[in-house]
Amino acid sequence: MFETLTAPEVDKIIRLMGMFRDDPREDKVDLGVGVYKTPEGRTPVMRAVKAAEELVWQAQDSKGYVALAGDPGYLAAMRALIFGDAVAANRIGAAGTPGGTGAVRQVLEMVKRLTPEATVWVSAPTWPNHPAIISYLGLQMREYRYYDAETGGLDRAGMMEDLAGVAPGDLILVHGCCHNPTGVDLDLEDWRAIGELCLDRGAVPFVDMAYLGFGDGLEEDAAGLRLLAGMVPELLLAASCSKNFGLYRDRVGIAMAMGADAERALAAGGMLAWLNRQNFAFPPDHGARVVQTILGDAGLTDMWQGELREMRERMAANRRALVAELRQVTGSDRFAFLGTQKGMFTLLGATPAQVDRLREEFGIYLVGDSRINVAGLTDANIPVVARAVAEVMR
Repeated sequence: MFETLTAPEVDKIIRLMGMFRDDPREDKVDLGVGVYKTPEGRTPVMRAVKAAEELVWQAQDSKGYVALAGDPGYLAAMRALIFGDAVAANRIGAAGTPGGTGAVRQVLEMVKRLTPEATVWVSAPTWPNHPAIISYLGLQMREYRYYDAETGGLDRAGMMEDLAGVAPGDLILVHGCCHNPTGVDLDLEDWRAIGELCLDRGAVPFVDMAYLGFGDGLEEDAAGLRLLAGMVPELLLAASCSKNFGLYRDRVGIAMAMGADAERALAAGGMLAWLNRQNFAFPPDHGARVVQTILGDAGLTDMWQGELREMRERMAANRRALVAELRQVTGSDRFAFLGTQKGMFTLLGATPAQVDRLREEFGIYLVGDSRINVAGLTDANIPVVARAVAEVMR
């Protein structure tokens, strides 16, 4: 059976983690892995999560199965958090998933069954797991221009020109906020333009919301999605609680399908639950119940939002500090664009060879496309990183 089996290529980020772990240098800097870190380099359990876990531990008297779609309370809490009152709750079918990756997979599994001829349009660049899952499922994929490497901003004209080629039933995959890997977000007029294009072409928007609250705030980060949801009859969404609740290893996600009416939403939610049964049966419950507990308690919600604000503000401050240090060491505003972007990630614009040199000579680890995680920056290492970047990219 295994005679022809060859080892799969190791994921580039997983490989980078191993290289960093094995590097004996004490002054090495990890800007590669996409997890939030404190100034001390820890990925903490949030205080609100600890408090909620205590409540769950005290109240929970069974570890029996929950519904195939997950606990209805969790689904309702996440629906309200993400969509607010932009659309009627009964127009949104949902199912819990193992993380945001599981949500992306389940949404695309549903698309594969319903419209296998659909093309999924993804931004250039996008999160590597998007094309990986699309390819694995055998769906067609096309890229649309998104990132302008010259300005470090959005290639708005290129994006709309490319998306003019979408066909009825195609999916347009959009990052809800804090675009990974560029940090370049759509403004409300961009969201409106995509909504109008979907209406005109009969396309379906698919929003990946992995970083809600990491950009400008919970309400601000959801504003574009909510505007879009109010315009179109159908919308697909994958969301994650890994980043904003710090529940990385607990695998807490949700897949949502917004239908034109309650009947279609109910059917879509039922199909997502059926797909859960085929793939993993029941979604993980512990982390989902923690999220449900936090969002259902005003005190815990306030605590969580305060912690989330601290994380968001620290990442924004890191961006500003890096821009200032780079301005000082280069004598230019070449890297000023880093300060205009949002969330955890940004692209430095380094070549693969320059990325290798940063790692080998300076012990600074970043992904091969030059994506850095700004949460890995600290007051102590920002000058070190800036000097190394200035030296390597001069």
